[in-house]
Amino acid sequence: MKRSLALGLVLLAAASAQADVILHAFNWRYSDVTARADAIRDAGYRMVLVAPAHKSAGTEWWSRYQPQDYRTIQHTLGDRASFVAMVNALTQRNIRVYADVVLNHMANEAWKRPDLNYPGTEVLVTYAADSTYWNAQRLFGNLTQNFLGAGDFGSANCIGNYNDVWQVQNWRLCGGAGDAGLPDLVANSWVISQQQQYLQALKNLGVKGFRIDAAKHMPNGHMNAVLTSRLKSGMHVFGEIITSGGVGNSEYDLFLGPYLAGTDHGAYDFPLFAQIRSAFSFNGSMSQLVDPGAYGQALPSARAITFTVTHDIPNNSGFRWQIMDPTDETLAYAYVLGRNGGVPMVYTDNNESGDNRWVNAWNRPDLRAMIGFHNAVQGTDMQVLAHGQCHLVFRRGNLGIVGINKCGNAVNVNVNMNSSVLWWNVNYTDRLGSGSVVRITSSNHTFTLPARGARMWLR
Repeated sequence: MKRSLALGLVLLAAASAQADVILHAFNWRYSDVTARADAIRDAGYRMVLVAPAHKSAGTEWWSRYQPQDYRTIQHTLGDRASFVAMVNALTQRNIRVYADVVLNHMANEAWKRPDLNYPGTEVLVTYAADSTYWNAQRLFGNLTQNFLGAGDFGSANCIGNYNDVWQVQNWRLCGGAGDAGLPDLVANSWVISQQQQYLQALKNLGVKGFRIDAAKHMPNGHMNAVLTSRLKSGMHVFGEIITSGGVGNSEYDLFLGPYLAGTDHGAYDFPLFAQIRSAFSFNGSMSQLVDPGAYGQALPSARAITFTVTHDIPNNSGFRWQIMDPTDETLAYAYVLGRNGGVPMVYTDNNESGDNRWVNAWNRPDLRAMIGFHNAVQGTDMQVLAHGQCHLVFRRGNLGIVGINKCGNAVNVNVNMNSSVLWWNVNYTDRLGSGSVVRITSSNHTFTLPARGARMWLR
């Protein structure tokens, strides 16, 4: 018994050391992240994805994704000083900071700079008027002059056909009705050098990961030229390439598949998300989630960022159809945080979408409990014990068991335990607070799953 207890403690310690859940603190002020550093650590997160660190204007959330200047950090969510304070606070608590970076385009401000000089005369005048302040916000470069000009951008055409890879990766994202669109950067040597200096400056400040926004719109050659092996050393890099499925889906085959083949970066696991949504649909089956990667409907574990919602889904009208039912989203979190594979990301916001649904989601008791389960079993294998249209039951090593039931009636599942490594005659207690205990005493055990509910039993 003492030996078993010691082994269990060693396994738990090893798993916790690999804890890897990302908190997407969407549109949070850097000072708010700093103020919540202890709570973020205590909730079990080990990485935080924060708002883009560059100069941008405007108060809308999407303004953060329209850079005016890479060389300084300053916008409504903070400046260089508050960014550095945040990185230091999180680093002291063994939490890694991931920066959201925009390399595809610059701000859509044609009325200010038809000449495509960035940051432009207006900003340069601001820099000169208070050089002491702005030099304190500087990451690199000479703030007395522009750092980009007309020769650093592609043609001013708007993407008209999103199935045309050339258009998607070389033309502008436009809003319609005469919108000039987001000026699309080309991969010339100057642009690449500026982007490398920018990322290196963030890395020097202590950033440990880069999320590449709009990666779907960048040729692999551009990303690979910027993100050298030296720059990526010790960093976690992943891109945003939105698809509505995995292998066989046109968006996957045109964009995500080639991205995975042409880079060594990670990516949002939109194929798995499509499988999750399908499995939880009225006619779907939880059996779809047994091993979706086996038939190309989930990314390789080492490259996957898994999720149940991203910031684009509630905040962009074109993606809102992907919002899951609130209960289904919670059950999907039990799957994402319970399964083996990928790096899970939890989304939270300040109600930018108006849904009032993800505010303080990061600190919800059920999600904290799921993260605790995830961290405790991290590094152990996964075996599906039972599955059907309504339910999925799987184990994580001999430490934990996950049971999910999407249907409106309770499900009893009888499982032969002879081939399982789960321990007999010990208690596995539900981390989600139901009080449910699994104690295996014979070669057959019946797991009871409540209607529209999940259990995450931990030894």
